[in-house]
Amino acid sequence: MAHERKVSATEARVHFGELLRDVATREERVIVERGGKPQAVLMSMADYQKLVAAQTPLDWEDALDNLHRFGRRLVERRPMADPADVIRETRDERDADFHLP
Repeated sequence: MAHERKVSATEARVHFGELLRDVATREERVIVERGGKPQAVLMSMADYQKLVAAQTPLDWEDALDNLHRFGRRLVERRPMADPADVIRETRDERDADFHLP
């Protein structure tokens, strides 16, 4: 998990190179404050890309493709029985319960 540090805007300006290095190499996030209030966050590009990817909604075509892939994986893991076989087995069990010829 990324470490988090708070700095003033002045400190961020004076030590920007150091902050940039820490963000990139130490997986650190830096919250920049002005007047004691958070104004911005400095984070690594990898963290930023994860954040953007998590917030980007799928369009309906992507969602449908994902659903089809999921369905194929389910069928590959557990093939579905033929409906005619299921009906036949159910009828055979019912007939056996009632001793029908």
